[in-house]
Amino acid sequence: MTSPETSHSDAERDAAPQFVLPLVIRIEKAAPPARTDSLETAARAVLVLLSDERAAAEGGEWYEAVRDWQDARIRKVVRRARGAEWRRAEALPGVTVTGERAELRVFPPVPLDGWPKDLARLQVSGTELEDPDPPAAPDPARPVLWLSPEVGMSAGKAMAQAGHGAQLAWWELPEAEREKWRASGFALAVRTPDAARWAELTESGLPVVRDAGFTEIAPGSCTVVADHPALREPGGPGTIGTSR
Repeated sequence: MTSPETSHSDAERDAAPQFVLPLVIRIEKAAPPARTDSLETAARAVLVLLSDERAAAEGGEWYEAVRDWQDARIRKVVRRARGAEWRRAEALPGVTVTGERAELRVFPPVPLDGWPKDLARLQVSGTELEDPDPPAAPDPARPVLWLSPEVGMSAGKAMAQAGHGAQLAWWELPEAEREKWRASGFALAVRTPDAARWAELTESGLPVVRDAGFTEIAPGSCTVVADHPALREPGGPGTIGTSR
């Protein structure tokens, strides 16, 4: 299967109408989620949306919006909500995905200047989350989204980038592997390797996210390597994508 990132040139994607995938994470003052849990939940939420029949099946309620979004730049924006803000977000069409404690809702893509009112009013900056303890080493049999140790990102930016890495892996997988991943509940881990391991990963042929530089970091920065076991096999596919 050919992904939109590899079937359209940069000029074609820039000329197309631009859409954004909204994600809203619930952050209550008294009990904010851990950073790694939030990143993993955001990545899973993107996969849940992509595999939803409303998005994946021609004629589905979200099919055209997802298609048009993928034909342009693959932008994702994470905003935060709590209390009444979260309840209003939950009332809009979308899917809520939960992690260990994280709770995040993903919505079908919207035009850059066409956010629903109850999402447009939510804040996008200043979201900082921490892990109470360093995350354990990932299961080698589980897909891992490796975050760059060289690029500092806010929690919201890192969630968007993790989601893009998951999307690149999804595009590269054959249908049988997609079904296995879906059946697992899209099990995955998000971790940060040391500098030496990161250098190996970026040269491995696995899907690499290169940021377009719209926010926070320099254009072309490598932010995520999507390490799915099915893509590690000899002759397995690899691609390079550009994200928001």
